[in-house]
Amino acid sequence: MRVLQNYVGGQWIDSTSRSLRQSFNPANQELVCKTQDSNPADAAAAIQAAESAFATWARTPMPKRAALLQDFLSHFKNREEEFVRAITRENGKTLRESRTEFHAALKEADFQVGQGRRVAGELRPSELPGVSCYLQREPLGVVTLITPWNFPLNVACRKLIPALIAGNTCVLKPAELTPMSAALLFESLHAAGLPPGVVNLVFGGGSVIGDTLVTHPAVKALSFTGSTEVGLGIAKKLAGRETKIQLELGGKNPLVVLSDADIAKAVEAAIIGGYSCSGQWCTSTSRVIVETGIYDTFLRSLTERAKAIVVGDGTDEKVQMGPVCGKRQYETILDFIATGRKEGARVVTGGGALTEGQYAKGWFIEPTIFADVSPGLVIAKEEIFGPVLVVLRADDLSDAIRLANDTRYGLASSIYTRDLAKAQRFIAESEVGLCHVNMHTAYKEPQLEFGGVKESGRGDPEAGDSGIEFFTRHKVTYVREQP
Repeated sequence: MRVLQNYVGGQWIDSTSRSLRQSFNPANQELVCKTQDSNPADAAAAIQAAESAFATWARTPMPKRAALLQDFLSHFKNREEEFVRAITRENGKTLRESRTEFHAALKEADFQVGQGRRVAGELRPSELPGVSCYLQREPLGVVTLITPWNFPLNVACRKLIPALIAGNTCVLKPAELTPMSAALLFESLHAAGLPPGVVNLVFGGGSVIGDTLVTHPAVKALSFTGSTEVGLGIAKKLAGRETKIQLELGGKNPLVVLSDADIAKAVEAAIIGGYSCSGQWCTSTSRVIVETGIYDTFLRSLTERAKAIVVGDGTDEKVQMGPVCGKRQYETILDFIATGRKEGARVVTGGGALTEGQYAKGWFIEPTIFADVSPGLVIAKEEIFGPVLVVLRADDLSDAIRLANDTRYGLASSIYTRDLAKAQRFIAESEVGLCHVNMHTAYKEPQLEFGGVKESGRGDPEAGDSGIEFFTRHKVTYVREQP
């Protein structure tokens, strides 16, 4: 059992609090590791180390920064199985899902490292003779990165690598439930030989060190992924400040299935989007909106498929869905299920906890489907963030789009149809940051931006060209050839 230290100024150190937190496997309550229970002084020390390292790192040519991070990728790739098993042990997702996350993180990092040799300024023509004018990007300074427990490795890479390529120095705070992934990531960064203070890692509770990481005057930008409520609270704290913010928040993502759709493929998309990672993706399918003509047929097929999902410890290769990530998440999901029952929605499969035998020590919930759901119900409005699908009826495409947009969230959506005109209309009218046609709602690639609208996001999106864009400011320069 490992005791994880903070990483500050190029050194692995204990918190000044001298106290530790414990991290448990959600499948069986096995103690995975202990971490530092940091206090505000520890967070401030990490910020100070980053501030001291900034000037030198910012002056390092971008291709040189990219070369150092290319070395990091070499170390990172060689530890795949270690990362995969750590993610499964601390998060609960299956080994297959953890392996998918590792490769997604590798793709995110690889793309952003490549930006270090692609991103450049822009030369624009001047209306004056003998004058050159151009736009260039400059790093911001110290940036704070706060990452979630559902994708502890992928999101960390999506934030950290573009911030570093752009010339910033970083302080990362991982989620309290998934510290091991962050420790392994920083071991790979350390092995690559990044200068002391360029990257810093602080473990601890958000309620204790969060304010320091967010509001410290040296912090020039904050990138946060987590719940909408916490993210909007951060935005309020930073209102009126110069700190740039990037918030990737929740979703209540719709999958629309029209009468002309390939039902088998639409069902599979709902299963993948709804139950992968136990439904704990911000881009998970949460609502399935089905045109009336095929509603009963689709629901029967979806129910049969959900009943066949094998639930268990994610380290078992035969398991298709693991536990949810911790007691609080478990209780919240069960509360939503109870609310759905009280509201009159019909449970067609699942609807409870798994507590006997192999499930006795873990946080397991049955794959659940609610049918005959009215759009005004709580389970149709709020993000459940668990293995629960709610199925609604739509009269036609117009009704389906209305239902899909009837939410305060706007992260991802999808439509299944063979009609290109209907698909194009859905794309045009869907109020989301990520839209899909005949694909599940959670699909993404690293070369394209990732972020939501409405209460699903604030500021620039992550990834793609925006990955570095967020972590820079623009400077315009005019040069006259002759004084």
